[in-house]
Amino acid sequence: MVVLRNIRGWLAGFRGGSLVTPLAILLFLLSCSWTRTLADPGSPHNAVLRVLAWPGYADDDWVSAFEKRFHAKVEVTFVDSDEALWARMHSAVPPPYDVLAANTAEIERYAHAGLLMPLDPSAIPNHRLQRAAFRKLEAIGGLVDGGNTFAMPFTYSSMGLIYDRRQVAVAPHSMRALWDPRYRGKVLDFNSAQHNFSFTALALGYRDPFQLNPAQMRTVARELVALRRNLLTYYTLPEEATALFVQHHAALMFGNYGTQQVELLRRAGVDVGYVIPDEGALAWLDCWAITQGVGNRELAYYWINYMLEPTIGAQLTQREGLANTVTPASNDEVEPSRRLVWLQRVESIGQREALWQRIEAGERLGSFPK
Repeated sequence: MVVLRNIRGWLAGFRGGSLVTPLAILLFLLSCSWTRTLADPGSPHNAVLRVLAWPGYADDDWVSAFEKRFHAKVEVTFVDSDEALWARMHSAVPPPYDVLAANTAEIERYAHAGLLMPLDPSAIPNHRLQRAAFRKLEAIGGLVDGGNTFAMPFTYSSMGLIYDRRQVAVAPHSMRALWDPRYRGKVLDFNSAQHNFSFTALALGYRDPFQLNPAQMRTVARELVALRRNLLTYYTLPEEATALFVQHHAALMFGNYGTQQVELLRRAGVDVGYVIPDEGALAWLDCWAITQGVGNRELAYYWINYMLEPTIGAQLTQREGLANTVTPASNDEVEPSRRLVWLQRVESIGQREALWQRIEAGERLGSFPK
């Protein structure tokens, strides 16, 4: 508006036409360009946006279309775990990324660590297109703190139990099926300290799987050691899990990526079923956020708004089998359920990761106290 008023005032001095010369017009155009540069040093033209995300969240065709529309370059870095995401965000000061995608529990963690910039939802017009449950940001744990909004919902999934119908005739009713000796050597598990402790606590009937007391922590650790007897191996990415499931004829899998993995396995020709256990299942809601050290704030807002376009949401669901926050889910497997337990911050990430390193390394059960 300041620029517009300056232009109007500048043109007013030339009314009558006698002073509007080619030189004057040139000076006017240069003035506009110079004024815009001062007013908006973060102009997206020829700028670079650094994106930190999960596979499937920044496909090549989406990135190319964004670059053309906003005359910018996008550099995408993919991660395969929450731990890798945290490490990337601490690889330099300030973090070498502008926008990131993370679940609500991690968003809360990052905000408390001072790594995220508060968002202005009004600067993201497509937020108005989201389904009602995702427009109420203050009702979603981890997104709003001290009156500041730190992230915008993007996609979600339950973390249920995936099973091969040919080997498991009756759908399992509990995550405890992963420990069933009938499936020795035929179970796949996601390589994550936080989620393994949480889903095991849920399977044991603990009221709060994210806030374990010392006795519960010891019990869960021993259960995860016992689970190794049935494991084929651990996986990180959904594509890796699909390849392992097919190649080694796995029977059961903890589906960290949920419906995304179901879609991949069915495309690979495997007749799999997917269940939410009776005790409930963990669920994640991934959101876009802007880092505190963002290099181009305007371009970062454009990216988040672009990710909330209905076309992007529909393609995300079609390609990845993941629900989006704009278009309605098409089946019960991706629709929120009362039995879903949304991820929250845990009592001690450091303690869980220390124990997990010992479990993954193969330490014997006797080395873990009761």
